[in-house]
This record gives sequence, C-alpha cells and structure tokens, in this order.
Amino acid sequence: MAAEGGFPVSELVTGDAVVLGLRPARLPSRALALAIDMAVVWTVYLSVSVGLAIATASLDEAAGMAIAVASFVLVLVGAPIAVETLTHGRSLGKMACGLRVVRDDGGPIRFRHALVRGAVGGVEILMTFGVVACIASLVSERGRRIGDVFAGTLVVRERVSAGRVGAVPPPPPWLVGRFAGLDLSGVPDGLWLAIRQYLTRMGQLDPQVGAAMAERLAGDLAARTGVPAPREVPAAAYLAAVVNERQARDARRAFVGGGASGAVGGGAGSVPASGSVPGPGPGAAPGPVDGSVRVSAGSEAEGTSSGTGFAPPG
Repeated sequence: MAAEGGFPVSELVTGDAVVLGLRPARLPSRALALAIDMAVVWTVYLSVSVGLAIATASLDEAAGMAIAVASFVLVLVGAPIAVETLTHGRSLGKMACGLRVVRDDGGPIRFRHALVRGAVGGVEILMTFGVVACIASLVSERGRRIGDVFAGTLVVRERVSAGRVGAVPPPPPWLVGRFAGLDLSGVPDGLWLAIRQYLTRMGQLDPQVGAAMAERLAGDLAARTGVPAPREVPAAAYLAAVVNERQARDARRAFVGGGASGAVGGGAGSVPASGSVPGPGPGAAPGPVDGSVRVSAGSEAEGTSSGTGFAPPG
C-alpha cells in the first residue's frame, strides 16, 4: 500500500481517528462479517453453557434456567456490544472483511451506539435468524439494518486499494486565484495532508459523510488562515481552491529558485539553484509532507525575499 508522509494514502483519517474508505458496505460483505461473528459467539456460548451446566448440576431447575438465560443474554447480546464499544466498531468479522461501524457523521461509535445496535440486533438477527436484518439492508439505500437506523450508525468499508487513489482535482475555474491573498503560513502539514486525502477520495465517499468531512476540514482551514470561508462557495470547492493556491505558490518558489541567480533571498526560505531544499533552520516549521517547497512565514507575496542588509554604493 503506497504511503504519503508516513500515512497510507489508501486511508482517509478523520479528526476523530476514524478511517473512512469507500461507500457504505453492502449486504454480501456484511453477511460474511456477521457469519464470522456469529460462529465465534455461538462457539463461546456453547462452551460457556456446557461449563455452567456441569457446574450447576446440583441446583434446582429454576436456578439452572435463570443461569441459562443470563448466559444467553451476556454472551450472545452483551459480548458483541462490549467488543464493538472497545474496538470502536470493529468486531472480528468486520476486521476480517475490512468493515467498520461509524456514526452517521463519520465519527467513532460509543457505548450507547453499540448498545442500541446490540439490543435491536437481538431481535432482528437472533430471533429471526437474520431475515429482518437482510430485508432492511436490501431496502435501505445505505445498506443499514434497523439497529443502525435507531443507533444513528453506518457500516462502511475502510479498505481501499492503492490503485484507486487519484490526484487532487482542480478547483472550479471561477475560483482560481480568488484566495491569492490568504496567509497560509499557519496551516500545519497534518491539515494539508488530511485535505489532500479528502480531495483525492471525495468521489468514493458516501455523499453525506463526505459533505460533513468537507465542512469540518473547511472550518479548520479557515480557522488557521484567519479568514472565514465564503458562504457561497461549497466546502469541497473551497478546499480545492486553497490547495491549488498553495501548489501555485510552491511552483513559483521552485521556479524562481532554479534561476541563474543561484538562490532567492538570503533568509531561511531561500532555495539553491541546484534544486535541493535545505533543512529548516532553528525554530523553522517542518516542510510539507508532499516534498514541495514551503513558503516561509512573512513572505507570502510573490517575489518577496527577506532583507540581506546590503546597501548599494552611492
């Protein structure tokens, strides 16, 4: 799997550390994951039942029945809830099939989400042998069963082949150059990476999840630049336009740095004519993860260089 800046580019990470992949998981993959989970849970349940039957052989029939019901609820209903809570939506079967349960907004599920899914699943999966869950998944546009609807969750595929990762799409022509005055020196490299990953994969994401992620990233970017995002500009187009502006600035810096003068400016942001990029000076921010030349703080305008103290002869 190809990597970019230490992160696998085939994964898109949200601010809540949830990896979003392709569109919502459909019935075949979910059914396979459920079959694996049920095989494991029923194996554990039968083992526990046999052990309890041997241990409680001296008890009366009522006590034995109460213990049997408690073991059924704890193992077949409680265990899946605990596993989904602790793993943030990745049971054993979902791990094997590359699936994950997330909230509708793409965030990680918590105990209340797993509790609702597990409680409703006891009816639509265990008591109806999965028939109700299959029908609900087939009818739902996003492949959700009844438990997902009540819990506000969604099962997504988080595995993506590296070959399907594309380039950053260009912004709409009417936005090119509109953000030339933005100060991008305060935007951290981690946010640039998250924006680039979103833009390369936004066509593969579920529309609702993708829109929520675009709004979140646009808000983070606007907070770092100090200028609110225009209300009339869609969040995804705003992100693409700002990334395009940053790439244009980096290209201008690289082009000027390769001229006959040998270097541009005399400060820490100068670029030698050989094309190599010097390491950051004391207190300088690390360079961008994509290998492009970063615009030094205080020199956002094109052609601006730091002063050298040289005075021409009078």
